[in-house]
Amino acid sequence: MSNLPHNYPPIIPLVSDISLLTVTVVALVQRDAFIPPRWPLLAGFIAIAPILWVFAFDYKPSERTAPLVLAAGAIVSTGLLLLEPRPADAAPFIMMIVVGEVAATATLRIGICVAAATAVVLAVPTAMGRLDNAPVYLMLIPLGWCVGFMLQTQMRLLERERESQQQRAEQAASDERRRIAREVHDVVAHSLSVTLLHLTGARRALQEDNDVNEAVEALIDAERLGRQAMSDIRRTVGLLDDSRGKTTPEPGLGDLDDLVAGFIRAGLRLDFTMHGDADRVSASIGLALYRIAQESLANIAKHAPGAKAELEVTVRDTKVTVTATNTTAKDQLVGQGGSGLIGMRQRAELLGGNFSAGPSPEGWSVRAEIPLAAQADSAGCWFQI
Repeated sequence: MSNLPHNYPPIIPLVSDISLLTVTVVALVQRDAFIPPRWPLLAGFIAIAPILWVFAFDYKPSERTAPLVLAAGAIVSTGLLLLEPRPADAAPFIMMIVVGEVAATATLRIGICVAAATAVVLAVPTAMGRLDNAPVYLMLIPLGWCVGFMLQTQMRLLERERESQQQRAEQAASDERRRIAREVHDVVAHSLSVTLLHLTGARRALQEDNDVNEAVEALIDAERLGRQAMSDIRRTVGLLDDSRGKTTPEPGLGDLDDLVAGFIRAGLRLDFTMHGDADRVSASIGLALYRIAQESLANIAKHAPGAKAELEVTVRDTKVTVTATNTTAKDQLVGQGGSGLIGMRQRAELLGGNFSAGPSPEGWSVRAEIPLAAQADSAGCWFQI
């Protein structure tokens, strides 16, 4: 059992091999085979030959041939030893151990065939009336087979569990990478969009109005936003380091006022309305909706900077809705395959909500709706957002 499938612990083949050697020696002692040496020694050697071959010559039999060689040795040796049966004979235990080893390592068909062959070897001296306690010995064969089969079944289940755990770990790592990618994308997209609005305002102030003070104010806002973006990116990437504690809370619906104010300062024509009590929304849902609103406004600033935009948040008894619209009906406002829309859709669907984006009578509309019932399920799963 040195070259085993199913990753058996070394202790299992070691105990089995030692048991086989012990039983074989006992059977030989019962027949006075050592002093003087007699022919039963040959039968004992045949029983333990596969084990000696493996350990002495470092032989590595294949998973298919090893059980067959072991079974053949046990059947031949036990058959020879039973030519001189003894009271309380230990020879049949050789086949019991080997049947268990074969059942633990080989296929079900091979295990059953070996068990049947060993039963025939015991049946012959039993029919001749030369084997005492024959029913007991015959019961050893199914007992050994059951023990081996249960060992193999347990190891197979353990292997499947390990594979399942590995798959779950890989899936969790993949989900975490996607979550961080969404966070970085949202932070960078928002920061660059608003920064470009400030830079555009500064350029126009210098080119059209020759207003240095206004240009400086726009550049100061752009610099401030850039520093804030760098801080947000460091915080998001820092999530990869488990040794760091979380020092700042994630944004939520209560932070939408500051978000909207930043876009307005950058020159976006934006109206914001909040209906309902934002405190009823959990942190996980609030973060998802904040990121959706942030990405929607960043897309408007990027693709339709001159459009009039509206952001509306409605908190009802059973759900919360965020709607962002603008008056420009440009289809280039991020296609359905864009990473921004994909990220927003994932955020909503992870919390059991729905998401839609496309042309509307007003121009372009983005809408996300999340049930408040998702709070209970996601309270301990903020990492999924």
